[in-house]
Amino acid sequence: MTDPTTDPATDQTTDPTTAPAPPRAAEGPPRVAAPFAALLIAVLSFSLMQTMVVPALPDLRREFGVSTTTVSWVLSAFLLTASVATALLGRLGDMFGKRRVLIASLTVFAAGTLLAALSDTIGLLIAARAVQGVGSAAFPLAFGIVRDQFPRERVPVAIGLISSTFGIGFGVGLVLPGPIVDALGWHWIFWLGLAVIVPGIVAVVAFVEEPPVRSPGRIDWAGVVLLSAGIVALLLALGQGKSWGWGSARVVGLFVAAVVFLAVLVLVERRLSAPLIDIELLRRPAVAASHVTALIIGFGMYGAFTLVPLLAQTPPEAGYGFGASVTGAGLFMVPMAATMLVASPLAGRIGAAVGFKLPLVLACLIGVAGFSVYAGAHDTAWALYAGSGILGIGVGFAFAALANLVVAAVAPRQTGEATGINTIMRTIGGSLGAQVSASLVASRTLADGVPAESGYTTAFVMSAIALGVAALAALAGPGGIRMRGPRS
Repeated sequence: MTDPTTDPATDQTTDPTTAPAPPRAAEGPPRVAAPFAALLIAVLSFSLMQTMVVPALPDLRREFGVSTTTVSWVLSAFLLTASVATALLGRLGDMFGKRRVLIASLTVFAAGTLLAALSDTIGLLIAARAVQGVGSAAFPLAFGIVRDQFPRERVPVAIGLISSTFGIGFGVGLVLPGPIVDALGWHWIFWLGLAVIVPGIVAVVAFVEEPPVRSPGRIDWAGVVLLSAGIVALLLALGQGKSWGWGSARVVGLFVAAVVFLAVLVLVERRLSAPLIDIELLRRPAVAASHVTALIIGFGMYGAFTLVPLLAQTPPEAGYGFGASVTGAGLFMVPMAATMLVASPLAGRIGAAVGFKLPLVLACLIGVAGFSVYAGAHDTAWALYAGSGILGIGVGFAFAALANLVVAAVAPRQTGEATGINTIMRTIGGSLGAQVSASLVASRTLADGVPAESGYTTAFVMSAIALGVAALAALAGPGGIRMRGPRS
């Protein structure tokens, strides 16, 4: 059951899941090419920075003389602030203007990248990465701008392409840094990242107009604090569980704290007239189903991003693996990025024709096929390439379908908030999946300490099963498999 809203322009009550999009300028063809290119550059700059630092972690550990646990904070700090910023700044964009908040988010992101490039201590680098995480708001804000300003028939494909950059940047970010670090040093990862971010800011300023759709209100500072505390506690427990011990007092305490903070958040938000998180919105069947499916998909799919490069780098003397360099291991992810680029707009077109439930279910089933190839034939290079290509189709379909389902299920003034929460759910699922996959691999080792092949096989099978469950979750959502869904 959805909550009706009042259209301020007509003073008529409408259902936000079926109401038409706000009118756009109808005289002449809308100018979308330049704004869309600007948004793509903006979101690509963030998605690249998610993983470009991963291949450099061994160099960072040696240069600064720190432990593996300490250097892992270069990733954890980024993830923590990104998760909080995604929801908070998505909501602020709904309130104060998506373009304005996007420019501010990208500017802070650029400042963090510059600080990282200039860092000479591990502490400063970790702090810089925390600042960089603010750039995560680019995704929900970009989705909102597209919905508010683009012609209705172009919205699904545009959202699909923007969604695909998340995974494309993730994969490319594992490939590019190898030769960069070898030739120039790890600082240049951030200098080159800055070279993408700055043009993205300029393009947004020059070509993106401020959407007229707003959701006036006051900043819910209690919600900000509770959401931040809950997400940070949860992701910190997931990220440090392996090194601290899953049964340790610190990890158990963090899980308990996360539950308490998020439970109090629900109680507080339900009493406010203008909450940071609209709890009733989360209870809508279409929104709830999308968030649950995003959580499970994140759990299932993110293991591939980390396990495939590790498997490829394993020396053949272990009985499997290809002894690939960092750069060579990253190349196994290229088919995923390539097929994702094609799959996301295709999912947008399919969804525009028959609804987005079908491409979401297909995404999960294709993901099952990709992980089945990984599990059954990873002893040959062609199988890894084929598995990556298949999985890229699944990831592209999933990211495009989830974003479009959420956008179609909420009012325009709630786009940033809803898509931000969906991104957080996928991030939480991905963090949990990556940790469980890593634990499965590490639990089985050979005499020389190299992980046993069976650990990878088990992890891939687990991901396939998870995506099968995600398909069931998607099917459980409202509407038929081929029903024409609500338009953005």
